[in-house]
Amino acid sequence: MTNAFDADTLRTVVITFRDALVEHKSVINALNVYPVPDGDTGTNMSLTLESVVDDLPEPGSTMDEVCKAIAHGSLMGARGNSGVIMSQILRGLTSGLSHADEIDGTTFAAALTTAATAAYGAVGNPVEGTILTVVRVAGESAQAVADSGSTELLPVLDAARTGAAKALAQTPELLPVLAEAGVVDSGGTGLLLFFDAALHVLDGREIEAPVMASGASVPTAAPERPAGDDHSALADLRYEVMFLLDAPDDKIESFKAAWGEIGDSIVVVGGDGIWNCHIHSDDIGASIEAAIDVGRPHKIRVTDLLEEVEEQEWVKNATAEASLAAIEACATAVVAVSVGAGVADIFGSLGVQHVVTGGQTMNPSTKELLAAVDALPADGVVILPNNKNIIAVAEQVGAEANKPVAVVHSKSIVDGMAVLVSYDPEADLDHNSAEMSSVLADISCGEVTQSVRDTTADGFEIAVGDWLGLAGGKIAAVESDSVAAAVGVVNALVDDDHEIITIVSGEDASSEDTLALVQQIELSHPDLEAEVHSGGQPLYPFIIGVE
Repeated sequence: MTNAFDADTLRTVVITFRDALVEHKSVINALNVYPVPDGDTGTNMSLTLESVVDDLPEPGSTMDEVCKAIAHGSLMGARGNSGVIMSQILRGLTSGLSHADEIDGTTFAAALTTAATAAYGAVGNPVEGTILTVVRVAGESAQAVADSGSTELLPVLDAARTGAAKALAQTPELLPVLAEAGVVDSGGTGLLLFFDAALHVLDGREIEAPVMASGASVPTAAPERPAGDDHSALADLRYEVMFLLDAPDDKIESFKAAWGEIGDSIVVVGGDGIWNCHIHSDDIGASIEAAIDVGRPHKIRVTDLLEEVEEQEWVKNATAEASLAAIEACATAVVAVSVGAGVADIFGSLGVQHVVTGGQTMNPSTKELLAAVDALPADGVVILPNNKNIIAVAEQVGAEANKPVAVVHSKSIVDGMAVLVSYDPEADLDHNSAEMSSVLADISCGEVTQSVRDTTADGFEIAVGDWLGLAGGKIAAVESDSVAAAVGVVNALVDDDHEIITIVSGEDASSEDTLALVQQIELSHPDLEAEVHSGGQPLYPFIIGVE
């Protein structure tokens, strides 16, 4: 047993963490609040760590080389919201370890505290009861032992693991939706495996398998948000301002504080002098001037959100390199994420130059989206994630791409199809981004899928195999067949202002089922014009949009 980590030992910890995530990803996936088949936190975290391991240098490298590889691999391989947050934790942790020849208890505690700060700092509206709480409490617990005078790594690491486990067990007390579903936070569960992996390498301890049931027993109140951090009054901010910022790291806190006075949905990600910045604000000038005060903003993009709804939060390349060479140069190209041959054909017919296969259970990495963007002969590129879990990863691409990138926050296939009506390949990126984003305000979407476990959610008692109708991210129907669930989705989405309903049928939807759904819509909503597309997507027999 050793009581400190050198570079090779840290490398081993990361590999062990990757292996643990791969082994236990199915349980972490199953901790998703809704029992739908896209509960893929474990998959996203394990694939993010796969990218980290692929970037690791050979044994015998320096601590700085190992840390830089972890930071770069996690940024480029981040998948889904959980992968992005995990990336920030690893980047924060390694920034505090990179200059040490050996990691003792004092160094690790300080680095873990830095990692927690980085994770919170990257999220504009941090929510307690998530992986953020787990990493924060782990850092506080480790720092308390280090402050008591212990410089050895084992007691500090032990305290971090104990604190993380207690915080994880209490996540249902901080997020009622977790308590209702009878689960603890999935991202925090994945993070706990990092501390288990470190203790396994350091002390030979067994890595405990995650459990499904919540272990919460002591009610814990969520910490108060700092004064000025609650922007509930700023819910209808008009503009989205994004840019890269070249600025010293020690200026970023004052920059974020200045932004905190004028906007919301603030995300500032990066380090080592380069930052990717995002804000919603009514004051474009002040948003950019705050950056000029601390450094040099560039690649500035402004989107008029109008009445856009506030965003909620394995990939194979579907376009061969030979076909990429045949794509004509244009002012703005589009990369769309989709799954199903029919959907890919639809996107191609609507002008999309590059389709990346991905979606539910198959979230693309930053690296793969970046490759698609860089391959296109265009002055700028719009990315259509078409899934809420891919938006955060897509937002990372702009900082690394060789051309300006805008992410239109499409959260479903139907969103992506609708916004492409406003796409003009000869218009510039800012124009396309604004026009396409504005369309989203008029679209409401839902889908039908099958429950993967017994649970309670949104007031429904759900059994394995039930068909779930989800409308606007909430469960609207629980039925014994997919058509009835789809009818429930339609009834939840449609109001007197809607004129068109789009149905994308999946590989599990028979022609008889699709016809039956259309007939029921015609009877219940005779004023709606129905459009049906054969998408061929798995897991979701019906994806539905109204506008």
